[in-house]
Order: sequence, then structure tokens, then C-alpha cells
Amino acid sequence: MGYSRAVRSGPFIAVTGTVGIGADGKYSPSLADQTRRSLEIVLAAIRSLGGSPEQVIRTRIFTTRIDLWEEIAGVHGQIFGEIRPCTTLVGVDKLIDAEALIEIEADAFV
Repeated sequence: MGYSRAVRSGPFIAVTGTVGIGADGKYSPSLADQTRRSLEIVLAAIRSLGGSPEQVIRTRIFTTRIDLWEEIAGVHGQIFGEIRPCTTLVGVDKLIDAEALIEIEADAFV
């Protein structure tokens, strides 16, 4: 398949679903850690295309552990608390990798 981590078209940046895999290719067993790592990757992609966290207007979060939504919300709030993008949180049966607990997409307007 054709694939881009992120695409910029004019003032819009779209970041594809991003799991919280570590730089070493491994997943932390912690949902909070995976959430933080996923958002680090998402924000790096936005920055690479000239955007900033303050310009994020929407996040979409998919998790296999919807029962632990407060862990996700806590990390999301640390990063986006003052920015307050539109956010959707969806529980799913599984993600691309069995160890992945979360996948996050984001849109920014630059």
C-alpha cells in the first residue's frame, strides 16, 4: 500500500494512525506510556511539516483498553489541556500489532 506518516495540503496536516511503539521496536505494557509515545510520534510528524501542537484541531484515538480511558485522557490532557482539540475515543477489538494498545490520528490547521 502507499503510505505516509503525515501529509500537508495547504494549511492542513493529517497524521495517520500511529501506535505507541518505542524507538527500540518494542511496546511498553503501560497504556499511558504507549499513549505518550504515540503522541510524541504524531507531534514530531506535525513539526516536520511546519506545524506545532497548538495547531492540532482534532485527535482520534482507538484503543483495545477502553476500560482504561482515564489513563489515555490523563496523558492527552497533559499535552493538549490548554489547546483542547476535538477528540474522539473509540474502543476496538484489536490493532495492527497484538501488543499495541492504542493508535492515534491527528489533524492540524497551520
